[in-house]
Amino acid sequence: MYFKNKTWVALALSMVMVFSLMAGCGGGAGDSDKAAGDTIKLGFLGATTGSVANYGIPGEKGMKLAIKEINAEGGVLGKQLQGIYEDNKGDNTEIANITTKYITRDKVAALIGDPCTGLTKVAADIAQKNQVVIFSSGATGDGVVEIGDYVFRNTLLDIFAVPAVVDWMLDDQGWEKVAVITSLNNGYSTALTPVFKKSLEARNANIVIEESVNDGETDFTAQVTKLKNSGADVLVFTGYYTEAALIMNEAQKQNLDIKLIGGDGLYGQDLAKLGLSAVEEKVIFYCGFATDQPSPETAAFLEKYRAEYNEEPDMFSAQYYDAVYIIADAMEKSGSADPTVYRDELAQLKDYPGVSGQTTFRADREPVKSPVFLMTVKDGQFALVNKIPVEVE
Repeated sequence: MYFKNKTWVALALSMVMVFSLMAGCGGGAGDSDKAAGDTIKLGFLGATTGSVANYGIPGEKGMKLAIKEINAEGGVLGKQLQGIYEDNKGDNTEIANITTKYITRDKVAALIGDPCTGLTKVAADIAQKNQVVIFSSGATGDGVVEIGDYVFRNTLLDIFAVPAVVDWMLDDQGWEKVAVITSLNNGYSTALTPVFKKSLEARNANIVIEESVNDGETDFTAQVTKLKNSGADVLVFTGYYTEAALIMNEAQKQNLDIKLIGGDGLYGQDLAKLGLSAVEEKVIFYCGFATDQPSPETAAFLEKYRAEYNEEPDMFSAQYYDAVYIIADAMEKSGSADPTVYRDELAQLKDYPGVSGQTTFRADREPVKSPVFLMTVKDGQFALVNKIPVEVE
């Protein structure tokens, strides 16, 4: 179509500009900008320095690898993906500021991360209010997806994993007397302890002692002395890898031969570096990813990740990698990079064959993943102990 009269041309252009401005005022903040331009931006949420950097560093690598692969295959909706990366240092204020900048300044189409429950909740509240999808690659605690319908996660949940692990502890290992140690200033730990206690009590296990520590402490002499005198068969520690390694160092110092069981908060390379022989085949934790006996999808990922970084991937690198691919798939299927559009497609995810396991979202957007992998440290590397299927009603 063309116009013979210049007046009509000017009028038509004016109408286009008005409608463009009107479109920019509707919906969530910056919705029209998220699908504009030659790139689709994804914001990384994670710590690459600080106490939880063992989660964020491999996560960032997994995210970058996925983006690189997708772009090499032509991108998403004919556009290249662009990762935006800032270090939140594991701090609530930092992640709030970064999330806000990603949304208002960078106009990201999705937020990938954080792997920690407490940090995810801070970012999720901001994302939900701005109608931007946040996809956590590790948050396992309660009260995450309940924040709103733009909040997703793709990790093995404690409420599904812990009962299976407790059954293994009691039935396969015969441990009847259990000690429990909680890190009081760690939200992951204070949330995980009640889940373990509920499962132990449901099986009539004998909790012989409960003790507490704090993240950042280095002297656990008193707690281990009490543990030694309790007669416990096994220790459940619900905190992170640093304190777990130091507790086991003290146990070795006191000649206490005991296994430590925990969640995927123990999945950090510093567990082996700090614990050395004290954690070798002594610390066992559950997670949703292992390099032993890999599926075809996981085997392909292992080959590419090793070639890219000359190191072994872990659960967080795998889950960030999967998160990018799942988001990209939802965008392609919905035909849009606008979170208000592709969110509904994302919520329909079923039997996705990811490198971190098969994932299905329930109606409440909670992920169901199976199996549970039990991991330990052997010769300084993470090694598979057992695989346990997850029963979910």
